[in-house]
Amino acid sequence: MTFSLVARCARTGQFGMVISSSSPAVAARCAHVRAGVGAVASQNITDPALGPLVLDALAQGLTAEGALAQVTGGRPFIDHRQLLVVDHQGRTAIHSGSHVLGVWGQAQGRDCAAAGNLLASADVPRQMVHAFEAASGHLGDRLMQALEAGLAAGGEAGPVHSAGMKIADTLSWPLVDLRVDWSDRPIADLRAAWVVYRPQMLAYVQRAVDPTRAPSYGVPGDR
Repeated sequence: MTFSLVARCARTGQFGMVISSSSPAVAARCAHVRAGVGAVASQNITDPALGPLVLDALAQGLTAEGALAQVTGGRPFIDHRQLLVVDHQGRTAIHSGSHVLGVWGQAQGRDCAAAGNLLASADVPRQMVHAFEAASGHLGDRLMQALEAGLAAGGEAGPVHSAGMKIADTLSWPLVDLRVDWSDRPIADLRAAWVVYRPQMLAYVQRAVDPTRAPSYGVPGDR
């Protein structure tokens, strides 16, 4: 029901992920990022609690592979889960259980990993990794290109209805947290939201850090 990619920006140290699904509000359940620590996707018959558990293990100093092993080892129903992890050094790990739904696939690349289930083609994750590695610019731009490449490669076997992008930078809250929870064209809508949000995102950070030095709000009544 899902295809996603987790990644680290080697230049900035940011972590991010993109995801799309036929299910509503997929990013609300499956997207997990933490500044200085890593990014995790928890998908397929999703248990949202697994993402924070893996991030906690990464924060304790475990590698992506070690954190994944710690969380999945002996856990009930883990064969129903699909988990992707990238750590602070760009190392990646993937768990795809024996009960992952439909046609599924996974791929690992430089500073990134992708996976999906109920896919139109098992090659979708590999195409996402290739697109991310070939892209340039801000991490959000690269993530969007990976998600769009996944869709172009066939995406999910049926139509997708939700999508999201989440990026952690240096603060305790995400630099980017964009979601399209229900739409007939969620990836295109996510791209449109990113185009609008990207020029403004650092202004929102400045307003939180020091509002006296923040730019104007650009709304009626703003002085």
